[in-house]
Amino acid sequence: MLDTLSSVTTPELIEVELHPAGLLPRSLAWLIDTSLRFALLMLLAQVLFALGDFGSGLFLLAYFLLEWFYPVLFEVLGAGASRGKRALRLAVVLTDGTPVGWGASLTRNLLRTVDFLPVLYVFGIVSMLVDKEFRRLGDIVAGTLVVHRSVDRKKALADAPLNIHV
Repeated sequence: MLDTLSSVTTPELIEVELHPAGLLPRSLAWLIDTSLRFALLMLLAQVLFALGDFGSGLFLLAYFLLEWFYPVLFEVLGAGASRGKRALRLAVVLTDGTPVGWGASLTRNLLRTVDFLPVLYVFGIVSMLVDKEFRRLGDIVAGTLVVHRSVDRKKALADAPLNIHV
């Protein structure tokens, strides 16, 4: 039986259970985020290319910023979730269950380049399939984990005594 539960003990000796997200939900979240960025770039292209070379330069700048900082901004300022992750009830946290910060988010997202190698995220997929917590190389280096969020807040509160052990 596949166990997808990761337990973390806080300094206060409280055990917190995290549920790492696997390849399929993470891939679907990536697909949603990529589609949103692509749609935004196509809208920008319609406007900016009308400005000639200056517009082309602005478009390239917008592409760079969206590609590299879209996930970082959403992960740090959006409670660990880009739009795609939020749609699938996922979030990025540190391996101890605390919120992800700027350094960890930048690290994991800059290493997407390595995860992408040699093509179509092969290294990232292989590392996710080998790691028991489904972490890609960027997650391993940054000390982050993509987890499932609770679907029902009332149910989560009702189940809290079952999920936290002192």
